[in-house]
Amino acid sequence: MTIHLGDKVRDKVTGFTGIAVAKTEFINGCIQFNVAPKCEKSNKQIEELSFDENFLEVIKKNEITRRITPHTKVQTNGGPTHKGFKMRGY
Repeated sequence: MTIHLGDKVRDKVTGFTGIAVAKTEFINGCIQFNVAPKCEKSNKQIEELSFDENFLEVIKKNEITRRITPHTKVQTNGGPTHKGFKMRGY
């Protein structure tokens, strides 16, 4: 099954579960996903970890959808600007 950003995934080896928030493709063909876990009740955010695509399994498709679409106007202190294409904005 293909993994997409926003899918809830689990590492087959460690059991680490979270949302696929970033994808990195290396020149040698290796594909890794950054997986962000759910925040703790104390609001202390745990760092996201990177896993090879082969070690991940999809638990739930489209758990999170992209909040800012590419080329969406975003209001900032300096005036309106455009959100860059494929930039992190989750």
